[in-house]
Amino acid sequence: MPIHRFISAIACGAALALGFAAIESRAASAAYVVADSNSGFILDQNNAQKKLQIGSLTKIATVMVVLDWAAASDADLSQMATAPASIAQLGPSQGVGFQPGDQCSLRDLLYAAMMQSDNAAAQTLAEHVGRALPGDVPPLDRFVQQMNALAKSRGMLRTRFLNPHGLELERPLPYSTAEDLAKLTSYAEANPAFRFYGSQKERKISYTSASGGPVSYLLRNTNELLGIQDIDGVKTGTTQRAGQCLIISAAKAPESVQKGDVHYITPRRLNVVVLGSDDRFREALGLLGRGWQYYEQWAAAGRPMKGWKPPQR
Repeated sequence: MPIHRFISAIACGAALALGFAAIESRAASAAYVVADSNSGFILDQNNAQKKLQIGSLTKIATVMVVLDWAAASDADLSQMATAPASIAQLGPSQGVGFQPGDQCSLRDLLYAAMMQSDNAAAQTLAEHVGRALPGDVPPLDRFVQQMNALAKSRGMLRTRFLNPHGLELERPLPYSTAEDLAKLTSYAEANPAFRFYGSQKERKISYTSASGGPVSYLLRNTNELLGIQDIDGVKTGTTQRAGQCLIISAAKAPESVQKGDVHYITPRRLNVVVLGSDDRFREALGLLGRGWQYYEQWAAAGRPMKGWKPPQR
């Protein structure tokens, strides 16, 4: 039975102005969504339900399956995993350079998958955790089943995961939508461990090579917007078919309101999903700025979950 049945949510003005210019002048991406992370309410969107390839944004689901499995089974993320022979099928390494037989902790593999989008790290996580999951199919397939179970549990009805890394190796192709990815991001951002992995700009990891020698590697996050305009996540993704994809998340201080004897605290966090962009960082930054404007108007209206629409542009 799927585990997700058991687991029940110094950018400067110049840079921001450039971002607004990019999105006001044209629809630079194939699709985008700006959503309130707390409620999932969509404040702004374009082609939100269009099925598209998403590249390494897939790894958000991969990381969450691992974290949910670890929480449900009380598994130690310090345990070592061995890079499987199947990573040789993923093509030239774009990240750490893991080779079959290398051994690395699950924790450092999570950092590598999230921060530097390492495909071999994602594959190693999936094969290792897949062996611990119930089922009569190969471990990798069991893990991908869990990814799709997670998607279903979050109401991601237009998503199909086929592998843990996001490369388009299978036919028919994997796909998702900006709206579905906003749902996944809201779920992931509610997990403190996930937020921490995605917020790190640099992280040194270590592993043991197949020949037995110790190796250290300094990961550098591929998300160029970290630390700008309160952005503290989430993930980049790029393939030739998917184009430039990006999800960012940013939080402001919670809203605090006193009503009589009751003190209400409302978290304020926006998630921005950009798929198939020509300039993902610039576009996402502009969408975030506009999103906060819409958020304030929506909040002033009482945060209605139906009927509210952004003003005409």
